[in-house]
Amino acid sequence: MKAPLIPFILSSVLLIFIGRNATAQGRSPKDTFRLDPSNPVLPSPRQNAENRPKNKKEAIAEYREPTGHAHGNFVVKLYETSKTMSYRIDVDYEGLPGDDTVRLPDLGTMPRPSLRKGSTPLSCIIGFLDNDNLFREVKLVYVTPKGDQFKITTLRHWHVSTHYRLVSN
Repeated sequence: MKAPLIPFILSSVLLIFIGRNATAQGRSPKDTFRLDPSNPVLPSPRQNAENRPKNKKEAIAEYREPTGHAHGNFVVKLYETSKTMSYRIDVDYEGLPGDDTVRLPDLGTMPRPSLRKGSTPLSCIIGFLDNDNLFREVKLVYVTPKGDQFKITTLRHWHVSTHYRLVSN
């Protein structure tokens, strides 16, 4: 019978303490957990321009891996597009061309796309460096086990919630 009373008494004491602390500071207990609108804790969001003033014609990132055949290599290149957050992916696997696009999240700074070696041979991970310089993966380009074709697969979708908190879907 005494066991259910102990949590009730402790929570009552805690509520009284919070209420007295808030009124001692000139606020009502209801205002204790509200943010002061005149003093925001987080910065207001910034966004990049939707279009680039000028995009580079040469590749901004390149990944190259030898295939061991005379036909060519496995090459993945990223090119800027007219949209600031979009990039064109060009793939060449032993003379077999392909392309796709990748869209990066707007972190309030200029995007920093990056290419990394995948976990299997003849694979490349397309991603970006976030504001903390961490690599975030977006797409995977890889050669099938038979070696007769390559595929591009989306690994993750990223979006930015309020105040630049990066969220993976």
